[in-house]
Amino acid sequence: MAMTLLLGGAASGKSRTAAALVARTALPVTVIATAEALDDEMTARIGRHRRERPDDWSVIEEPLDLIGALERAHGATIVDCLTLWVSNLLGYDLGDDEIAGRAAAAAKACAARPEPTIVVSNEVGSGIVPMNPLARQYRDVLGRVNATFADEADVVALMVAGRAVRLSTMLTELEDP
Repeated sequence: MAMTLLLGGAASGKSRTAAALVARTALPVTVIATAEALDDEMTARIGRHRRERPDDWSVIEEPLDLIGALERAHGATIVDCLTLWVSNLLGYDLGDDEIAGRAAAAAKACAARPEPTIVVSNEVGSGIVPMNPLARQYRDVLGRVNATFADEADVVALMVAGRAVRLSTMLTELEDP
């Protein structure tokens, strides 16, 4: 299991499943956390995640430089999450093409790691079309980033109500009706 991508809605069990997957290994664990504590709610959320992690897990808090964080990670690694990473990159005024380039490089870096790497991201494209241009841009960019990571992943699963639904990797793997 080189790279696993866990997609799903908010509170669908992505982070819990990622933690369970790395806990099965006998390896040290590194969590790459992309969240920034920009308001009270996010500060509380980050605090809850910190309390839920085992004390012996290493944490790299890195909102922008995912490649650098991956280079510093050791053992089984969780990237939590692409959703906030893309939001951070947009917040720092990076363009769609630059984000796509960073995503391609980061996905390849995750796939090249010899230890298991579990990448978490939200699936945000299943809802209504947002009225706000930035929200539409975010939805579209995150969708492309998720697809880029899926292309490099060994396993892609959609989390729904705490359950994983494994996704096929290529259209050609689907059986004829």
